[in-house]
Amino acid sequence: MDISLYYQEKGCGIPFILLHGNGEDGGYFKQQIDYFSNSYRMIAVDTRGHGKSPRGSAPFTMEQFAEDLNNLLLKLNISQVVLLGFSDGANIAMKYAIKYPEKIKALILNGGNLNTRGVRKFTQFLIELNYKIKKTFSKISESAKRKMEIWGLMVNEPNIKTEEIKSIKIPTLVIAGNKDMIKESHSREIADTIPNAKLLIIKGNHFIANRKPKAFNKEVEKFLLEALK
Repeated sequence: MDISLYYQEKGCGIPFILLHGNGEDGGYFKQQIDYFSNSYRMIAVDTRGHGKSPRGSAPFTMEQFAEDLNNLLLKLNISQVVLLGFSDGANIAMKYAIKYPEKIKALILNGGNLNTRGVRKFTQFLIELNYKIKKTFSKISESAKRKMEIWGLMVNEPNIKTEEIKSIKIPTLVIAGNKDMIKESHSREIADTIPNAKLLIIKGNHFIANRKPKAFNKEVEKFLLEALK
């Protein structure tokens, strides 16, 4: 491993990993860290090139981020986890679940997508526009180059096939906002394809974990009580 990922940790019990979205860091999950640390060992990870985790020299891809997570768990001597991913974090979580299903007790996918077609058209247009602007300035600005790479994740990835997620037999909660940037039909497709998944749409936008934490935490808690029986 070319880098060591930064992570925040609080509480004890079953390890509960939190994977943030594009351009964010583990601090996004403050409300979940505080709420669930009474029952779980909360570990909020900063993805490669995000927050306090270095960029390193390895590829900047969802596949690599999943490997980074596996390396972290090996380093921490953790064999099984509850895994919650938000947005790009949910996409990393799906990649991880496809490759390392035996390491996950329960999976929560919040606002994830299999491909760019799952994003509402106007939102995807803005993402691609921002990417092009950052790319234009990337030759003269290191900051623009770094941001171009981050925005590029939402332009070039994810590329997850429905056949791949059919292999995920882990108890899974697919949760999204009723005004999410991910199409509800796409969230439903993910939930319908994963054999042991349930779909929950709650009031709010893409950022429900951060902006509607009471409702979000309550539903996640309810799901985990059933999934971990």
